Amino acid sequence: MKTWNPINNKKFETLSYLPPLSYESIAKEIDYMLQKGWIPCLEFDEVGFMHRENSRIPGYYDGRYWTLWKLPMFACNDSSQVLNEIDECKKTYPNAYIRCLAFNNVEQGQCMAFLVQNPSSTST
Repeated sequence: MKTWNPINNKKFETLSYLPPLSYESIAKEIDYMLQKGWIPCLEFDEVGFMHRENSRIPGYYDGRYWTLWKLPMFACNDSSQVLNEIDECKKTYPNAYIRCLAFNNVEQGQCMAFLVQNPSSTST
């Protein structure tokens, strides 16, 4: 049995335990969310995980929320639209963590999230 090394090896959402997603795999994940009627959204962050920097009070964490890239893609019906936004976000913020989220507007919650750029990994 192998133990996962947590030192300098942060993980993000479920899919981050797999090898980095290819462009085609990302497109398939986006197609899945669109078939479900979910709303795609992109977020980015330089640090990529919750940390404490400005305050030590209980329950306060910096980085709890990532920055939204533009607006959620409410009228999106094609994965290429999301892939174009991912490419634009990568060009604008090449050293940021970028994740793709899906929101269910019926149940009013996030139902899917996966990393599309990990700057600490050379393969994304």
